[in-house]
Amino acid sequence: MTNTPEYRSGFISLIGRPNVGKSTLVNEIIGEKISIISDKAQTTRNRISGIYTTQSEQMVFIDTPGVHKPKHRLGDFMNDQALTTLNEVDVVLFLVNASQKRGPGDSFIMERLEKISQPVFLVINQIDKVHPDDLPGIAETYTHDYDFAEIIPISAANGNNIKNLLQTVVGYLPEGPQYYPEDQVTDHPESFIIKEIIREKVLELTREEIPHSTAIVIDNIFRNDDDKLEISANIVIERPSQKGIIIGKKGSMLKEIGKRARRELEALLGEKIYLDLWVRVKSDWRDRDNYLTDFGYNREDY
Repeated sequence: MTNTPEYRSGFISLIGRPNVGKSTLVNEIIGEKISIISDKAQTTRNRISGIYTTQSEQMVFIDTPGVHKPKHRLGDFMNDQALTTLNEVDVVLFLVNASQKRGPGDSFIMERLEKISQPVFLVINQIDKVHPDDLPGIAETYTHDYDFAEIIPISAANGNNIKNLLQTVVGYLPEGPQYYPEDQVTDHPESFIIKEIIREKVLELTREEIPHSTAIVIDNIFRNDDDKLEISANIVIERPSQKGIIIGKKGSMLKEIGKRARRELEALLGEKIYLDLWVRVKSDWRDRDNYLTDFGYNREDY
């Protein structure tokens, strides 16, 4: 693609409390699943970039972890991931949930937004869950304390008003180059996506503390003699008691996690996959720097 003087490009950070729909919005914009989705809080742990390219612009949307009160070093890492993007992008999208009242987490984020010079949009998500007449009042609870560049109501789940959001964002981006090839939709390697898909299935099938105390570590990815992609991965948990839950009676839970992950990975990668899952216990890994680094949560990388 040849860039013209009118070609615009830039980076857009999505920030907000857990479960406000950041990952759903990025997936909807890109048209592919690059961020895992769950009804459990703190699903996203790393920054994940979704790349949206047309003939006239390239927008790199950075999906960040939900800002929350951390209870361990992994939580500190996740907050850092979200907040350190604010000074590195061209536009910030502050997502809030139309059906939830403004909370302390929203106020904490807005205090941080006061310290940046980038334009900030208030993006009110899940408008399909409230009456249209309620939107002005919902917006006012936020605009009373912050002068947003734009206020845009959307429904990320059904694509409502996403086109308007994109058109508005472009107007704030500078003229610039195409940073990524036009067919690239994320900057993460294939191994990262594989880990996230496996972790998503653990989130789907387990409850209470287990989803939050789980990490995925890829041992090996290779192509066997039958030209089939083989993936060996460990599901890491914190306590021996959790191991039995992940494995399940006669291995039933582990088999179901593997079945769901393999099915989605085959659809995503377009080929047959052999997925071998193991369960390992690493005590209190969320509070130990060596494990956080080994499992891909290294604060010094950002």
